[in-house]
Amino acid sequence: MHGAVEALLDEVGAETEPRTLFDAANLRGQIAIVTGGSSGIGRAVALELAECGVHVAFCFLDTGAQARLDAQAVARELREMEVRTYFRACDVRDSADVKSFVGEVQEELGGVHILVNNAGVGRDGALWRMGDHEWEAVVRTNLDGAFFFIRSVAPFMRAQEYGKIVNVASVHGIRAEFGIANYASSKAGLIGLTQSAAVELGPRNVNVNAVAPGFIRTTRLTESVPSEILDRARESAPLGRLGDPQDVAGVVLFLCSESARHITGVVIPVDGGYLL
Repeated sequence: MHGAVEALLDEVGAETEPRTLFDAANLRGQIAIVTGGSSGIGRAVALELAECGVHVAFCFLDTGAQARLDAQAVARELREMEVRTYFRACDVRDSADVKSFVGEVQEELGGVHILVNNAGVGRDGALWRMGDHEWEAVVRTNLDGAFFFIRSVAPFMRAQEYGKIVNVASVHGIRAEFGIANYASSKAGLIGLTQSAAVELGPRNVNVNAVAPGFIRTTRLTESVPSEILDRARESAPLGRLGDPQDVAGVVLFLCSESARHITGVVIPVDGGYLL
């Protein structure tokens, strides 16, 4: 028995140099798509990838002049990091628009290696008062949008036998709360989509994972969630704080790196221990 183990160890070989715990060196020169990249978590992810030399394409929902100004500001930040960028408004609920956007990224930047499905909305309310439009807006954005993007990039990633897909889910896709039936359902569905895509794309060396943020300090959170709910979330988390967009972006970056090459189909909570 000992002889067989020693023979196996000899065959594997020994590491003569220590390996770094986090290896993002291979990301330089790759091309990423980040949906909802003009603010919040999406902006943080785009900037984090650019810091590693990744060329970034991002889309945003055009809700008016401020949304366009925010997108232009992110594009300037990316260019200051000396990476190429492409951005435009895109309705992730429109499969044709999504397919066109992915094709444009291919043409403008020369490929796609990373997809981060971050675009999301919420329309909170008791389910017995929830209108069809409030249900559809959330599910179509948070779940359908991710599906449309994965479907559009899958042929390219399968052909090149390489790809990293990270879906931004939520702790509320794991544990629901009152008044978010549409949001919780969409994020639970996104977790199911993550696992299904991991199974189907894994044989072509495409990793598909998800992060599940808890309460993260974004404009949407601070403007739409009552302060008493935020206080309760802070108190219930073992770390005793809300998260920042950079907390999520760091985990996304890890999942896009070679340090996570043997991880697929998982959901990583980024919640300060909220789910404990």
